[in-house]
Amino acid sequence: MSEEDDSQYEDDKGEVDDEEHVEININEGTEDNDNEDRENERSESEEDSNEPTYQLTEQMAGESLSLLCKIGNGLSHAYVKMDLVNKALNDISIICAFIHVRYLDLSDNKLSSITPIASLKHLLTLKVDNNNLKSIDIPPMPYLQKASFQNNKLVTVKGIAHPMLEVLNLNSNKIVEANFDISGLPKLSVLELRENRLKSTKGLGFPKLQRLYLAENKITSLTDIDQCVSLKILHLRGDNEAQTNPIESLDGLSKSMVALQYLNLRGTNVSSLKTELPKLKQLPILRGLVLKDSPVAREDEYRIEVIMNLRNLERLDKDVFTDEEKEEAQNLFREREEEGGLDDNSVAEGAVVLE
Repeated sequence: MSEEDDSQYEDDKGEVDDEEHVEININEGTEDNDNEDRENERSESEEDSNEPTYQLTEQMAGESLSLLCKIGNGLSHAYVKMDLVNKALNDISIICAFIHVRYLDLSDNKLSSITPIASLKHLLTLKVDNNNLKSIDIPPMPYLQKASFQNNKLVTVKGIAHPMLEVLNLNSNKIVEANFDISGLPKLSVLELRENRLKSTKGLGFPKLQRLYLAENKITSLTDIDQCVSLKILHLRGDNEAQTNPIESLDGLSKSMVALQYLNLRGTNVSSLKTELPKLKQLPILRGLVLKDSPVAREDEYRIEVIMNLRNLERLDKDVFTDEEKEEAQNLFREREEEGGLDDNSVAEGAVVLE
């Protein structure tokens, strides 16, 4: 495994893995949650209607421009980077005139709509974090490669369809269903949906997706995940106390997931090695597995059972297996083999034979 892969396993794409991690407080009663949501929506609607207008001006737009580049046939030049972070904007109507902008940052404003950027056909990167968007109301952008809408009020992913988009960040929103138009995102390779309200992975079967971050949702089933045949990293971390991602069964994992190297299930409700290890055996090149803080991690001989069954695993809960653990797993394997306590397909499906 390369140093780059090592670093990914260590930091989990910035996910904090110690006691200081963010907890999502969830009320026990579903009805109470619904009522609270409705109250919050009414309050937000009233706030939006009373919000004074902070309009983008030509002077402000001009001062935000940088990065002079060639455009068109190379004989003309224009500024292509626009930084409008933290300007209290809720109206960007005039931005449609800046058609040469390629890099746009509108983070930390008060925007509830970004419709005017539809005219910016040359956009390569778009960042609209920490605003008031409830939907992404822009048509397909022909060259957009990276987009971030973290910490808005998005409830839907409908309308996100950009043919060149590779990286999409939708962390910290209110998305309940991942009903993407997969055909409209043919090049998507990195998708971040942490801290939303997803109950399933249904709709996330992107064939070219390589990294998928779904920590701190409400996921209980892994529907459509087997369609992610290029997936290398799958992050499903939950929190027992906050009742996020209470996954009990790993049904959905499949032999078709031939590229998966890292799987994080920390804090989920996976509770049985006997029933779930056979599903993990289907992943032919799994290198890193995290089950810490889940019930299964409290089973006797937990680490030994895992290494004995998952041939290619190098790290469990981010700790490399020791020589002593490998030897103990080998001895246990031989004992069970002599006693006839192994399944017929144990070796073929991944039971480890250690040197």
